[in-house]
Formats: sequence, C-alpha cells, structure tokens
Amino acid sequence: MKRVRKYIFQLFLIGLLPLNSCETTELDLSDNPNELELSQSSTDFFLNSVQVDFATFTHLMGANGARLVRIESMLGRSYQNVSEFSPAFLETEWNTAYQADGGEELPTGLKINGILSNIRAMKSEAEALELYHHIAMTQVIEASTMVTLVDYFGDVPYSEALQANAETPILNPKVDEGAAIYAAALELLDKAIANFKKEVVLEPENDFYYNGNWGNWIKAANTLKMKIYLQKRLVDGAALLKFNTIVSSGNYIKENDEDFAFNWGVNDVQPDSRHPFYASNYLNTGSGAYMSNWFMNLMNSSQDPRVRYYFYRQTNAVPGQEISPNEEALSCSLEPVPQHYIDGGFTFCNLPNGYWGRDHGQDAGVPPDGFLKTTYGVYPAGGKFDDNSFEGVLPGDGGAGAGITPILLASWVDFMQAEIAMVNGDGNGAKAFMLSGIDKSMQKVMSFGELDPSASTSFIPTLPDVVNFEENIKSNFENATTETEMWNVLAEQYWVTLFGNGTDAYNFYRRTGYPTTLQPNLEKDPGGFILSLYYPSNFVNNNSSTSQKADVRTRVFWDNHKDVNFPIAN
Repeated sequence: MKRVRKYIFQLFLIGLLPLNSCETTELDLSDNPNELELSQSSTDFFLNSVQVDFATFTHLMGANGARLVRIESMLGRSYQNVSEFSPAFLETEWNTAYQADGGEELPTGLKINGILSNIRAMKSEAEALELYHHIAMTQVIEASTMVTLVDYFGDVPYSEALQANAETPILNPKVDEGAAIYAAALELLDKAIANFKKEVVLEPENDFYYNGNWGNWIKAANTLKMKIYLQKRLVDGAALLKFNTIVSSGNYIKENDEDFAFNWGVNDVQPDSRHPFYASNYLNTGSGAYMSNWFMNLMNSSQDPRVRYYFYRQTNAVPGQEISPNEEALSCSLEPVPQHYIDGGFTFCNLPNGYWGRDHGQDAGVPPDGFLKTTYGVYPAGGKFDDNSFEGVLPGDGGAGAGITPILLASWVDFMQAEIAMVNGDGNGAKAFMLSGIDKSMQKVMSFGELDPSASTSFIPTLPDVVNFEENIKSNFENATTETEMWNVLAEQYWVTLFGNGTDAYNFYRRTGYPTTLQPNLEKDPGGFILSLYYPSNFVNNNSSTSQKADVRTRVFWDNHKDVNFPIAN
C-alpha cells in the first residue's frame, strides 16, 4: 500500500461526509454508484461519484508533487527509479482520472470507473433534462482534472479518450498536445460559468464543495482560469493580461469562505470516508508515513504558529538530538553527514524538539517507529493538534479524519499575485500579497483546532505569536539583499500555505526554480530532477499509439525555464 494510501476507500455514505446542509440522502451501499445504468435515473449518482473521485485524484496527484518539492518526504535515491513514481505505481491516479479496466477494485470491494468515464456516462441524460448545474460542476472538474494530468504527464489522451464504445470505436487513443488540452479546459470553464448562470428545474442532489452556492462555483472556475494563465506565462505573452482581467473583475476566490476544497468524513468502515492521510496514519500500529525533515525544520525553526496544526509529535526525543543515537530506530543517527549536506548547510537525519522525520531521498527500511515518528496533525488531515502530550496516535484520535483536500484557496491566490508582482519587479506588491496570503492561511489553519476538543488550549498560538511571525517574514523579505533571497522567502512561505496539496508547488518550482533552499537528495548524483512523470504502465502497455518516455526529463509544454538542471533539487 502506498504511503498516502493509493487505494483510498473513496466511495461514501451520504450523510457521513460534512455537507453543511440540513438535508441528507440515503444511499444503499449495496449499489455502487459507479456501476448504475442510465435507466436508473442515475445522473445524481454519477455526479456524486465524480465529486468524490475528483477529491481522490486531486489528493493523490498533490501528494506526488509534494514529495518532489520536499513538502512531503520522498523515498528513493535516484529520480529515474523512485518506486513512488514508477509506471506501475501511477496507475491508480490514471484510472481515477480516466476509466479503470473493468472497474478498479478498492479494499472496500467497491470499484472505480473514473472521473471522465462517469462524466461521459451522465452527459446525454443531463443534457436532455437540462440539468445545467450538474453539467457545470462536471465541466469544472473535468477542466481541473485534465490540466492536472498535463502538468504531471505532459501530452495525454483527451480528444479520442473514452471512445471504445462509440459508433466508430477508438481503442488506442492518441495523446493530445498539452497546449491544446489547456485551451479545451479554458473553453470548458467558460461553458461552466454560463451554465451556472442558467435557471434550472432540478438542482444537484448533493454538492460536496459549495452546497449549491453557484456564485462560489463561478469564482472557482475563474480562479482555475487564473491558475491556467499563470502556468502559461512563460510561453504565452498574453497570459498575464488575461490573468489580470479576471483580477479586475473581482469575481474569483478572495476570502477563505470561498475556498474550493473537499471535506472528508469520519466513517472508518464500509466505506472509509476519512481524510486519506488520517486513514493511513492513525492506525492501531501507529503512523505509517514519514514527514519531511526539510519542511518541518523550515516551520519549526521560524516558529511558525501553524506547525502544531500541521504535525503531531508522538515523542519529545529524537535519537541523535535529545537522546543518544539509535541504530535500530534511526539508523542515520550513527552515520556521517554527507558532504553535500555540509557544504549547503542542510539539516541531516534528525531534528530537535521531537520532530522525527526523514530526509529527501532516504529509502532505508521501516523500523518499529510507528509510535515514535511525527505524523499528520489536525490540518488538513483531521488528526491531532500538537499540545505536547507526546502520545502515540490511534484510530479516532483528534478530528477522527474530518479534514480537507484543498484545491484552490484564497491564500494561494494571493501568492499567485505575489509571483506576478515579482516577475514585474514590484517587490512591495509581492510583499503585500505574500503577507495577505500568510494571514489568510493562519486564519484557516487555526480554525481547525476546533476539530480536536481534547487538546490542551495552553499551546494554541496567540495573536502576538501570529503577529511576531508575520513581522519576521516581512523583515526577512525587506532585508533580502538579492532577488534570489526575496524569491526564496516568498517561495518557502507559499510552500507552507500549500500543505495538503503539492501540485501548485511543483508547478511553481518548474516555472521559477525557487526556492533554492530545498534540501538536496540524499544521493549526491540522483539524476536529473523529474520534469514530468512516466506514463502509467497500463496506458503504454495497452495502447499501440503510445510509447513510454525515455526518462523523466521531458518538459510539459509550458515549462521553458532557463535553468535546465535545477542543481539544488538534484
């Protein structure tokens, strides 16, 4: 099982996921929404499945990006053969986006058929019944899914995808150029906005994102367009003008209550509706994943008030820091520091104050440390708030998994505008947007403390804690003596706001090459940084029109950043 729980128990019992609604709908779990026929008036069932599959897909892809840019730990010393990015390991993401071969079976016994296959299956009925809001939701989801696939894989099937049962079957769909898919996504979003504005007789039975607030859906669609334009800025001279046109309209995600995110539930069996990070780490055997030493050190060393929400420490002592080195529990605590870590001044192996994680590329075996290593906290995973209790985690602790998968947040939009300000040489503007994004992130993250009512309030950050932190970041930016130092401050803080979904961090890094402070791979020469992922095995093995990439150095269409080698990330 992959560390982020690739095979998430994703189908859900309606009413167990938080919907912010007074109404609930019964769903007989003996019926798999992915396998219903159109004759069963299944448009809402398909839409339900599309929404949850989209959250699953976004989470899985976001975890891939987070591992590459050190927000999460990565296991594997060579970028060419990291198991987590191998063609076989990427099949679940691909199947969740497109269509599983006969339905991919999950541990619950349920199956997934894919986001796009379910959208295609419901399309004719939804159009016939003029269910414009159903259609609009799927158009936003389809656009986001396809853009994400391009961002990670490059050219992928789209125009000929899912036509095996068409009047003229296409069994081996060709890949479309990423630029063409981006253009199609923008068209979809324009259509979605128009459809959200239409009057309808029947509304969707369930909207797991905005609970029927179509104005917020339009803001999400416009914000996704902004994201697309930002990612195209290196190859499209008009992209930033189009970005700014949306900003001028004011009709995009600006406040936390407009955030585009999926809320997970607390049900743990048949099906498991909890946040995937929680479900795979709050176990009877303790935690399974390792947190990133670089990322924890970034937050802890700067006294970031969010660190107690992001991470929960199961112990206050790490071998080689507060206690003696221990070969069994933390083998690297007895190893010499690699020279390229010493030369760069990077932390190695262990951190103080109980922050027990792993370095980038550390692929050693797993010792009996399930109740020792640091795990996910209350944000975004719905786990425990770190109140210095230093207890091993168990199922049901903290928020019981009622976390979120963030997709587009108001704080992120501020950082998007900060990037543009930096590109335009407006340091003061970049600073203002960065501080605004940090403040919105603080407000959102700290609100999650309510999920863990058993936590001691003694360690909840105070307003002075937040103000002091923000003032320190402001000073760091103002006192930067080079443009690189300014970019590094901005990028590091962007990384922190993005915790829970690393896709935009991965994109930002390829667009800009910042931050240059990323911990290098434990292997001194791990091969070139991954610029796009290998195609999944099931795609290349079963499609005669496609061949596997030679390596992971193939760039996506919008990536022409001048620094080809990304020396720090190597």
